[in-house]
Amino acid sequence: MKIKLCIVVGARPNFIKAAPIITAIKKFRKDHKDLNYFLIHTGQHYDENMSDVFFKEMGIPEPQYQLNIGSGNHGKQTGEMIGLIEEILLKENPDMLISIGDTNSTLAGAVAASKLHIPIAHIEAGLRLFNKHIPEEVNRLLTDHLSSLLFVPTKLAKENLVREGMKPSTILQYGDIMYDATLQFDKIAEKKSKILKDLDLEKEGFILVTVHRAENTAHIDHLKIILDSFVELSAQHKVVMPIHPRTKNLLKEHGLLEEYAKHIQVVDPLGYMDMLVMEKNAKLIVTDSGGVQKEAFFQETPCVTLFENTAWVELVELGWNTIVPPISTKLITKSILKVLKKKTKGKKGSPYGKGDSAELMLGKIVAFLSHPKF
Repeated sequence: MKIKLCIVVGARPNFIKAAPIITAIKKFRKDHKDLNYFLIHTGQHYDENMSDVFFKEMGIPEPQYQLNIGSGNHGKQTGEMIGLIEEILLKENPDMLISIGDTNSTLAGAVAASKLHIPIAHIEAGLRLFNKHIPEEVNRLLTDHLSSLLFVPTKLAKENLVREGMKPSTILQYGDIMYDATLQFDKIAEKKSKILKDLDLEKEGFILVTVHRAENTAHIDHLKIILDSFVELSAQHKVVMPIHPRTKNLLKEHGLLEEYAKHIQVVDPLGYMDMLVMEKNAKLIVTDSGGVQKEAFFQETPCVTLFENTAWVELVELGWNTIVPPISTKLITKSILKVLKKKTKGKKGSPYGKGDSAELMLGKIVAFLSHPKF
């Protein structure tokens, strides 16, 4: 039976999660020559540091379709994606669309496919922060309710979908695909990356910080609360911040980038390999990224998350992640110093599978398409 899959990506988190799927497809095709796929890159993240470098490092083939959407307001950006993806789907007529994560590209692919009655598999389904003011939350909710197969990374994600009335037979807990990616590329990163030498860093000699969420970067006063805490920390600890374009632009707009760079080692966005090495060698990670929270756990590095809550509650329960609402510089600084003083790390645990999620997912997708009543 011939099967054609469409994979939609557009932003850094999508690229990381797509790589294991593409690797699994290549492996699967050794025995199933009729399995094919094509890749659509929306261009949601479009500069080299946020896009091209991931394709090169992770061996992701050149996308057959590059939409070059670029930045813009959520509605406009997502709408343009939907229209262009729909044209491609009409031309290619795939058997299933694979939608990954919670970006605008995730939702756009799902909407376009649903209008054409193309089944959707959502990878990283069921995650909830229970706050519809967060754009990613809206993307997750809508994509889940349009999908035929819901691949959840955790038990809690499965429970969320059951509460929302999803058919239990469509909810499949196969682990977290980001764990697959870390296992696949960790050793390669150690051999190839020279980032510690390039930045003059020593193992466990720095705090790695990232800030990019719209909620934390929409207003300069809010961003200053966070960055001022990093400045306070820099009196005792080296602080390194790969800076997201959104964060950089806001600081430049208010003439503050150079001032903060006097205290914080500000560097350009890092590729996947460099980021894995930085995460592994930091003494602490402070972030507002959902993906970095997990990568910190995979690399056994304590993490402080600057947000009101997290979808990855397992990491809090195991003691690897500390949630700190970024409401005051004093609270952030005090909380980070408290974590740094802890003499023990988190507990051992394997809440995200065995690193074979992509292969399990692909097997289920093929079974579903081969037996529509599956």
